[in-house]
Amino acid sequence: MSKAMRRVRVLGPVRAWVLAGRDWKVRRDAGMVTSEYAMGLITAVGFAVVLYEVLTSGQVRGALQDIVGRALNGQF
Repeated sequence: MSKAMRRVRVLGPVRAWVLAGRDWKVRRDAGMVTSEYAMGLITAVGFAVVLYEVLTSGQVRGALQDIVGRALNGQF
């Protein structure tokens, strides 16, 4: 049997094993678990609260109203 033929016979099962391992890794990390969803949700809500507080503060509200007012009164 030639070297090329032996290589094909050996690489066939090895390649199948490597591809099966790759599929397993993809399936293993396919999504988040419930605790990761909970932590992400808590973080998002915390960020939303901080952003809401900043945007509704007097100084930021005044700046936003000034920007909108200048945009509406601009000349074309």
